Amino acid sequence: MRFLLLRGYMRPGFETRNPAGAVQRYADSLAELGFSLQGKRVLLFGYGGRFDIGFALLKEGAGHIILSDKFASPDELHNRRLFGGEDKYFFADSQGLRPRPEWMTLMQEDIRDAQARDRIEPVDLVLSNSVYEHLEDVEGITRALAALTKPDGLALHFVDLRDHFFKYPFEMLQFAEGTWRRWLNPPSNHNRYRLWDYRKAFEACYAEVDIQILFRDDVAFDQLLPHIRPEFISGNRVEDAATKIRVIAHK
Repeated sequence: MRFLLLRGYMRPGFETRNPAGAVQRYADSLAELGFSLQGKRVLLFGYGGRFDIGFALLKEGAGHIILSDKFASPDELHNRRLFGGEDKYFFADSQGLRPRPEWMTLMQEDIRDAQARDRIEPVDLVLSNSVYEHLEDVEGITRALAALTKPDGLALHFVDLRDHFFKYPFEMLQFAEGTWRRWLNPPSNHNRYRLWDYRKAFEACYAEVDIQILFRDDVAFDQLLPHIRPEFISGNRVEDAATKIRVIAHK
C-alpha cells in the first residue's frame, strides 16, 4: 500500500494532498473550542512519513511536534525536496533529512509500548486525520494516546467511516467478519468501526467526548440497508448513515 501511494498509483489522503488545508481545519476546530496551537506540544498520530503537517503546525505556532507512525518511515525524496533549505527546522545526516530535535521528535515505535511512551514528554494535543479507521487495536491505542496527554489536554481526530471503495460507502458492512478479514479487507486495513464503537472507546479513556457527524449519506445507506449486517446497525438512522466524523475528547 505504501509503495503504491509513494509512486502515485493511489490517491493520497487529505493531509498529503493539502497539508495547509489540513492544518487550517485543525486550527479552526480548536478555535471553536477556545483552544490554540500557540506554544503547544502536539502529537501527530499517523503522520505518514512526510514532514508537511508537522512543519505547517510549527508555522501555525505550535511549540513542539511529535510525529508518530509505527508503519511509515520518513519519505526521503519528498522531505528533502520540500524542506532541504529549511535549516531552522531540519538538518541532513547519513540517514537523510531529519527534524531538529528542539522542534520535532520522530516516534516510530508502537505507541502502546510503555517504554517508548516514557521517552516522550506529555502533550497538550493529539491530532489525526483518517488514521483511526485503519487501526487494529482502537481501544489499546486510544488508552496509550490518552496516557500521553496532559490532564488538561485534548484529542482531535477526523475519522472516515466509509468503505474505502468510496463509490459505495457502506459496501463493506454486508460481510461477516471472517469473510472480510480473509478476502476483502484492504492492505491498509479497515476496522469497520461505526460511530458508536468510537464513542465507547473514547469514553473509556476521556472524561468528555463529543462526536460530530461531518457528513452522512442517507441515500446510499437506505439503498444498502436490507443487506447490512445487524451488528453494523444501531437503530439511530442519523448515526448509522454517518460517513465522516470529528471526535473531540477532553481529559
